[in-house]
Amino acid sequence: MQKVETFDNKYPDRDYTITIVNNEFTSVCPMTGLPDFGTITVEYVADKLCLELKALKYYFLEYRNQGIFYEAVTNQILDDLVAACQPRNMRVVGEFSVRGGLRSVVKATYDKDKE
Repeated sequence: MQKVETFDNKYPDRDYTITIVNNEFTSVCPMTGLPDFGTITVEYVADKLCLELKALKYYFLEYRNQGIFYEAVTNQILDDLVAACQPRNMRVVGEFSVRGGLRSVVKATYDKDKE
């Protein structure tokens, strides 16, 4: 997988929320081999590091050909991004396009204080 790069948070003593939205997320259904489309929203309060957007975009592109369920991809993204920037808290929401009449939304959260 593409390395998720970071940069120093210039305001580590302040709580502020960063929201990143990827409206063009794609992966592959491991059951059918068909493409899955969705929106991934990452919302976090940085501690010492922030996520670098260009590297994050390339990280997301790595999923384009990967067979992975919605639940797994949402949790994997959370795990990878928490490992990269060690935020105070983070929430990843995967909103996936309708398939077979069903729309799926998966939410995964991390809170440093609960570790």
